[in-house]
Amino acid sequence: MKLRILGCGTSSGVPRLGNDWGSCDPADPRNRRSRAAALVEAGGERILIDCGPDLREQLNAAGVGEVDRVIVTHDHADHLHGIDDLRQVAHNRADQVRVFGRPDLIKRIEERFRYLFHGNALYPAVARLEAITGEWVVGGIRVRFCDQPHGRITSLGIRFDEAERSIAYAIDFHTMTDEMTSLYQGVGIWVADCLRRRPHPTHAHLDAVLGWARELGVGQLVLSHMDNSMDVQQLSRELPDWATPAYDGMEVGW
Repeated sequence: MKLRILGCGTSSGVPRLGNDWGSCDPADPRNRRSRAAALVEAGGERILIDCGPDLREQLNAAGVGEVDRVIVTHDHADHLHGIDDLRQVAHNRADQVRVFGRPDLIKRIEERFRYLFHGNALYPAVARLEAITGEWVVGGIRVRFCDQPHGRITSLGIRFDEAERSIAYAIDFHTMTDEMTSLYQGVGIWVADCLRRRPHPTHAHLDAVLGWARELGVGQLVLSHMDNSMDVQQLSRELPDWATPAYDGMEVGW
């Protein structure tokens, strides 16, 4: 099982429009961040987590033209508005792409991108929507989900377990619930939202994430969804040896 960080940036990316690098050193390529997404290879399948506006470039950088299923964590633009690129994924697969989300979420996605799922007189449907209501087993990998507070909405947290090894992906949340604690307790690798150092009303911040990781007994913490105040080299000097900042193209797992 392996997880590739396709993008580890916030909704504006790094640099922000106008070449605004903030506190990030532009000479370090790890500071160039596209919008947050991940690709998991587990149980013989490729599972794409989120399809933001940088998806085409992210999959090309990974050398990937096909995925077996897509999980959408929530419908904010930076996690969804590259969904049109699934047309090419379907073309490469010669089959529709399976797109998963919570039941209320897939209804909203269908309304906003109806042409992808129903087609029209010229083009066939390229994807089909399926609801996530319970856990999965994918080629021997156990996949579990939880709902995470993200301002006034929720996002989907995900944990993958293979025997004694595990990876969790927890993006776009601002507090820790009992359900999240139960899911992430003792996880081997925790890829977690960490927007900046200062608190934010809809995202996790650095001190909070480090505290939660200690309480959860996480083996390795990987900070993602970072803005342009989070320089990789500076973070690396500050963080404990069990924590590291993500960068686009980073791979974790085995």
